[in-house]
Amino acid sequence: MIDYWELAGWVIPEIIVTLTLFAVLALDLLALRTRSISERNLAAAGVATVGCLLALGWLVLANVAPGGQAGMVVWNDLTRWVKGALLGLAILVFWLQRSQTFTPHVGELFALTLLSTLGLLFLAGAENLLMIFVALELASLSLYALVAFDKRNPRSAEAGLKYFLFGSVAAAFLLYGLSLIYGLAGSLDLRVVALNLGQHPVEPVLLTALVMVAMGFGFKVAAVPFHLWAPDAYQGAPSPVASLVASGSKVAGVFVLAKLLVLGFGPAAGNAACGRFAAGWLPLLAVMATGSLIWGNLGALAQTSVKRLLAYSAIGHAGYMLLGLLACGYPDGQGAGLESLLYYVVTYALATIGAFGVVSLLEGPDGDVSLTDFAGFARRDPLMALCLLVFLLSLAGIPPLAGFFGKFWIFAAAARAAGPGLGLLWLVFLGIAMSAVSLYYYLAVLKQAYVTPPAQPLATAPFPTATRVALAIAALVIVGLGMFPGTLLGPLGAALQQAGW
Repeated sequence: MIDYWELAGWVIPEIIVTLTLFAVLALDLLALRTRSISERNLAAAGVATVGCLLALGWLVLANVAPGGQAGMVVWNDLTRWVKGALLGLAILVFWLQRSQTFTPHVGELFALTLLSTLGLLFLAGAENLLMIFVALELASLSLYALVAFDKRNPRSAEAGLKYFLFGSVAAAFLLYGLSLIYGLAGSLDLRVVALNLGQHPVEPVLLTALVMVAMGFGFKVAAVPFHLWAPDAYQGAPSPVASLVASGSKVAGVFVLAKLLVLGFGPAAGNAACGRFAAGWLPLLAVMATGSLIWGNLGALAQTSVKRLLAYSAIGHAGYMLLGLLACGYPDGQGAGLESLLYYVVTYALATIGAFGVVSLLEGPDGDVSLTDFAGFARRDPLMALCLLVFLLSLAGIPPLAGFFGKFWIFAAAARAAGPGLGLLWLVFLGIAMSAVSLYYYLAVLKQAYVTPPAQPLATAPFPTATRVALAIAALVIVGLGMFPGTLLGPLGAALQQAGW
């Protein structure tokens, strides 16, 4: 019997975000329509931030006992932790949108951002196949519209159309794969699915379903070979929107994929260890991880557009995330694998939002930024150049920044997970090699900013102080998490233990 009052307490953050969404729309439509875009941006960002802070405060302070699962919603410390990370990332995106001038439809822009955040929150709290699909589509439909929101830029419309078409096909495959899982297991609940699948051998129909699910979520995390939309979408989308696609979408997507594979499809894991291959989702992820690491990092070397470079970087980072998921597929690496994976994906998302925020400083009318646009940037804006240095070096995995420890723990978890012998070391060595490659193209951007002289007279780019402060805080958080990783790993480890991982 479901206690609906208890269930209502579990979805209070989602209710707050929904009310905030309507408040932003009403404020912009009824009170601020005649004001300047800058004033409307400030008001919308302020209201959206207050709403997300209230939701975050409820997650932190509410005295709601972890009760497991009721209906389609799950409530435990791990879910609260992931939802808190998503809300924090959304707040950063709001303050990047504070500086936007590409649309007069301010209320709609912030409302769609809140709507996508709402979908990601429901996704983080789901362990039901139907709820996972509905929440994923709620977030995705909002992101499709946001990518195409800049009507002045033809690239934005093209990016939105490509994102929508690829996403629709991926959603169709995902839905069909989940329906096959339901037909085989007779349940929508992930834990019941695992019990039922464990009573039968891995069949061709199950393998087909796993491939389709991998296609759906491979699209969400931009993993090879489902990555073709990413470079055009990142380049054509407004920078704040691209940062949301690259951050919050990946955090929720990777987390729910881990739940799907480990909690639901664990009996069909197979083996990806060197010399011990067995059919299942582990060798499938290993192939996707290999392709993502190689294609993403080598593809980035040829880019002259910084936004496309960050897109290929995101493809490469999807390979590291899949490596963390591989570690989760083995009993010895499950807890450590998920802990390192979540630390990595959250710090990656934070650095990516920051990088796109700095890129938006130099964004031209066509919505793009080339490498040469950064020439002399350190002399033009030393603070933002320093933030860019922190973000890119963290993405490259340079100590003592947070990105280094995220990669290190993923490599360590993967190396231990598959037991004696080579195990997953072949992928670990590939990941280390591709990290060295990634350092080259990140340094290419920093070389332009710090070494190359400007081609034109220096001028300080207009950028709202609040946005600059948000980016500076993000850079400080990355440095702080690198210097004191226990501040994030401590609560995360406790949450994993409470959730039974």
